[in-house]
Amino acid sequence: MTEEPVGTLAGIARHAFPKAPMEVLDHVDVSVEAGLAGDFRGAVKPGGRGRRQVTLIERGDWEAAMAELGHAIPWQERRANLLIDGLDLPQVAGTLIGIGAQVVLEITVECDPCSRMETIATGLKAALTPDWRGGACSRVRRGGRIALGDDVVILDPLQGQLL
Repeated sequence: MTEEPVGTLAGIARHAFPKAPMEVLDHVDVSVEAGLAGDFRGAVKPGGRGRRQVTLIERGDWEAAMAELGHAIPWQERRANLLIDGLDLPQVAGTLIGIGAQVVLEITVECDPCSRMETIATGLKAALTPDWRGGACSRVRRGGRIALGDDVVILDPLQGQLL
């Protein structure tokens, strides 16, 4: 039997409105209707698909970008919602990610870094561009509560089991 890859939820952040400061949390409720509780981007607009409800970034990717630029900027300045440690997130739309005992997110699209990254550090947008380094956007498939230290796993979309 082989060990299944398991990562850890290493960070949670949200912002109440566009351009608001990021609020770092140790736990949060997640719902299909609203994404992360209190995060402006999570609510699905009428007729919308919710493709950007929750954003995820890998700790290793953020650290690589920081090393490339010679900076030590806190991860939440990327404006992502979740920091994942120890798991290589698949770069495939439709991939299901399980967090904790209940939450399931579906990767929808690459989270392209915007020009706002340049206001944080010159060259940051370019450093986050290759190989999905800027993270992944997702929609909530099943809600629940998540907390720092929760396991993060890749789920089999057909069977709802670990791959």
